[in-house]
Amino acid sequence: MRLSHALHLLCFLILTGPSRADPITMDDFLSVDPAQARLGQLLFYDPILSGNRNISCGTCHHHSLASGDGLSLGIGEGGRGLGRDRTPGTGPEAIRKRIPRNAPALWNLGHKSVRVLFHDGRLEISDQYGNGFDSPAEEWLPQGLNSILAAQALFPLTAQFEMAGNVGENDVTGAVHDRIDLGWPIIAKRVRTIPEYGALFVGAYDHIDTPAEVTIVEIGNALGAFMASEWISIDSPYDAWQRDGTPLPGNAERGRQLFFGKAQCSTCHSGPLFTDQEFHALGLPAFGPGRTRAFDPMPRDVGRMGETNLIEDAYRFRTPSLRNVALTAPYGHNGAFASLDGIVRHHLDPGASADAWQVAEAALPDVPWLAEGDFLIRQDSREMARQARALDVRPLPLSDAEVAELVAFLHALTGQSVTARPLGRPDRVPSGLPID
Repeated sequence: MRLSHALHLLCFLILTGPSRADPITMDDFLSVDPAQARLGQLLFYDPILSGNRNISCGTCHHHSLASGDGLSLGIGEGGRGLGRDRTPGTGPEAIRKRIPRNAPALWNLGHKSVRVLFHDGRLEISDQYGNGFDSPAEEWLPQGLNSILAAQALFPLTAQFEMAGNVGENDVTGAVHDRIDLGWPIIAKRVRTIPEYGALFVGAYDHIDTPAEVTIVEIGNALGAFMASEWISIDSPYDAWQRDGTPLPGNAERGRQLFFGKAQCSTCHSGPLFTDQEFHALGLPAFGPGRTRAFDPMPRDVGRMGETNLIEDAYRFRTPSLRNVALTAPYGHNGAFASLDGIVRHHLDPGASADAWQVAEAALPDVPWLAEGDFLIRQDSREMARQARALDVRPLPLSDAEVAELVAFLHALTGQSVTARPLGRPDRVPSGLPID
């Protein structure tokens, strides 16, 4: 009987969530050099890093949009403006494709536990290639990148529709087309030959004596330092509850108990960041250009399978962190749901939710020349059936009141100081280019 009671108590503690004795703290985050973070802030908002000098990291991960862009699928290189007001450009500069996936928020990615990034996990901490990471660059990723965030920062620069531009438009994308790493030296030279940047690099790095020594590694490390320190958010009502027992509002407290109990949310959304960093199939409504491959040109997104080539990974995507989730709509790897209520209900009954979903729910800026293909994949009944079968969640009945309580708890994960960032958006960048 005593063993049975102990097991019951253990299950209760697991289901009702982590102990208040284990709050997240600043010690759990990477330590960064302030001078490198300030340099990274400028680089993050400087279009000089893009092939055609017309888009920055900050365009799709903006301070005014809680480190995202507010769109289901972004408008990348060639577009103009921010968020819902972003337009697809005109003439030769007009975009040729939407970004295939939702721009993920950057909150707390400097946490030491982060080991895998991107929706399909194509960047992981690993010794496989001798440079610290398993990445799309494989053995060509340079040595010396000091965090997974530093490594991550380099890949949008090589992506045609994100930042690099179309082949024939600039020397960066032309080099990347030959091999993924060949564009980085071109970008590094652009940056270090700007006198203000050259001086900042010499001041920020002990091993850099002259601007000529700056490589893409120092650029990546500066961007990583900025992202790691800029987006820390650990002062939510939930954190106060966990630290010192400050009660959550009644509906949020009931939602917390559901989250860690009956609703089973913490099965995947576990740990201090509310993510197991694993991959799960949720059967989200499909749309957009898909993340196509040379041998698979269909406008679909097979998720993790695109990285591993394992059929069991088909349509699985990385579990996102839920910290500040109330600020980072739309939700899902393709931004299919505009509200927390919608994405919560989808988890509870994916089949019914997908059947009821309407294309108007997708936050897609109007692009007339792409409109015909935006929802083309939904006409492929066999592909839709394959995606519907690949589910890692099963229907779980909850009342409307319980759904509202779960949503209230998710709001309780919003930090109190989310708008008071350490550095924020700069007023200008050393290249002199306009910033978003």
